[in-house]
Amino acid sequence: MTGPSAPRRASSSAPTKTVYARRRLAVGLVGFAILGVVIALVAGLAVRWWESHGTAIFPSPQDGCVATVGGQTASLDLEQAYNAAIIAGVAVQRGLAPRAVSIAFATALQESGLRNLDHGDRDSVGLFQQRPSQGWGTVAQIMNPQYSAGKFYDALVRIANWQTRDITEVAQAVQRSGVPDGYRKHVDRARILGSAMSGETAAAFTCVATTPKAADPAGYATMLKATYGGTAPGVAADGPPARVDVTAAADATIWSVATASQAWASAFGITQIQAGEKTWHPSTTDLPLWSSATPQPARTVSVTFA
Repeated sequence: MTGPSAPRRASSSAPTKTVYARRRLAVGLVGFAILGVVIALVAGLAVRWWESHGTAIFPSPQDGCVATVGGQTASLDLEQAYNAAIIAGVAVQRGLAPRAVSIAFATALQESGLRNLDHGDRDSVGLFQQRPSQGWGTVAQIMNPQYSAGKFYDALVRIANWQTRDITEVAQAVQRSGVPDGYRKHVDRARILGSAMSGETAAAFTCVATTPKAADPAGYATMLKATYGGTAPGVAADGPPARVDVTAAADATIWSVATASQAWASAFGITQIQAGEKTWHPSTTDLPLWSSATPQPARTVSVTFA
């Protein structure tokens, strides 16, 4: 007896495969569409982020100076560096140890941010916020950085054991501040800067200035005399380029002068500094390093102007 024919598998399987293929295609197209949307979204967010944060990754050159001593660094802007060089130079001229410079830096960083302020608490003015009413001098005198630094050191050397006592204690003994522990947060930075700018650590300082001023060798020579004392160094008359040569009895003094010259380079249009076997050229784009040069007479700094 013969029953009805069984359905043919072949006739039902072909449509099923087609349906699956279409579904896979549809899913794939949806997936690509979603991926495209995600990529577009991420790209849009990236553009917005870059517009607001991109310069933080590749910053434009910024004016300033950096000291590097023992693998540690400390930075200053150009105004601070200009003033710091004066403070350090006055100490070197007086024959004071680098520690005196560190104490002065910690004090000035706390009192004025190393800026020559014409105002302050009550009648305080200047780098160290000294008060005319307390016998530090007239306002005009205190606003002269060389004078105010000298008065600070006059008071410093009268403090018993200033060479070994805690820097914060010594600074407070000089200043008698209403915030006696305020100097402590500046000590590490002050030590790095003090070692570099006193000349204790050679070739440890550099600066970048994006808009240097015109050459002023006479002004530079006058600044050297006011800061380091003695007779103003001669300005070579056989230029261009003009050159100021400075000689000293100690290597540390030479390196302090070289560092001060870096800090003042943009203000006086300095284009080259050579100390012994090292030379330095200012830059408007990055922090230039000292490099080797043909040796010149020992303990001599040659400063060249455009």
